[in-house]
Amino acid sequence: MSGTDSRHLVVGIDAGGTRCRACLAAVGPGGARTVLGRGSGGPGNAMSVGRADLTRHLTEAVGGAVRAARAADPRIATRVVASFGGFAGGAAGLGPERGKDLAVSCLRDALAAHGITGVPVGAGGDIEVALAAGPGAPRDGLVLIAGTGAIAARLAAGGRRMVSDGHGWLLGDEGSGFWLGNRATRAALEALDGRGPWTALVPRVTAHYLGEDVAAEVAGGDAPGRLDGPARHRIAEAVVAAAYEQAPARLAAVSPIVVAVAAEGDAVALGLLDAAADLLAGTVGSLRPLAGEPVVATGGLLAPAGPLLERVSGRLARQGLRVFPVADPSEGAAALALTLLLDGAG
Repeated sequence: MSGTDSRHLVVGIDAGGTRCRACLAAVGPGGARTVLGRGSGGPGNAMSVGRADLTRHLTEAVGGAVRAARAADPRIATRVVASFGGFAGGAAGLGPERGKDLAVSCLRDALAAHGITGVPVGAGGDIEVALAAGPGAPRDGLVLIAGTGAIAARLAAGGRRMVSDGHGWLLGDEGSGFWLGNRATRAALEALDGRGPWTALVPRVTAHYLGEDVAAEVAGGDAPGRLDGPARHRIAEAVVAAAYEQAPARLAAVSPIVVAVAAEGDAVALGLLDAAADLLAGTVGSLRPLAGEPVVATGGLLAPAGPLLERVSGRLARQGLRVFPVADPSEGAAALALTLLLDGAG
């Protein structure tokens, strides 16, 4: 920046389970920031993405941010002074090569690919950067993330924390995109079996896994009244086989179907959204929040205009809590990059 400008150019990364996001920003005191460029890449969970893929996805995200910022200054990459990344999978608390060290190494390589070298680079968990993306770049407070996975936490700048959920697709992440996709697929199977009510999720979920031609067999009404038992069983088995062929976390890709079908008034889909909101509000409640506390919320389900934001905000309001949705947690990572720089200078 100019000699009279107290801001610093930094790169912030939010490496989530679905994608990596990067921003190149000018950050000043108190976390005030101006984003000069943004970019995105593939998934960034440091525990489930291999080193080569993680580096490639980070490189894509950083590259997008740098290219966008170069429109104003072709040499802007050489003026970046620090970078910080928040990684899904809790990179900050894990051992060498499985967590923080791996994340930092991959991020250094991604930065170097775009001419950013010799600067402090740090890594932490996605909850830290999400909280820092809130108003005033807080280091203390409550944060709720609901995207592919789901986690809530109370953080303190000194490192003390309470964390609830974030246990992954098999044992937790209740109310997340994965949870919604899993429950929607199960609801479709239950309807085909006759174990549950018929729902417009059936043809949509069937189309997702098997294509529109098969979905047409169950579209247009109550399939048990139109299809015989063997046909319903055949379709259900095919859905199950297709679902098991995918990585479990891919079930999160079904969650937008729930949102779309709920918007059409389907009772089962609406019930799933309500149940997800109940679970997420309960996760925050387990942290024993105080009335009036702000909750920074982010992730695909809770960002501004996110499909669960209104439901979750209403439930948390009944606990006396105020929700502040965040669109891009990489801005919080940018604020933490400045902290990393200043702490090192101190």
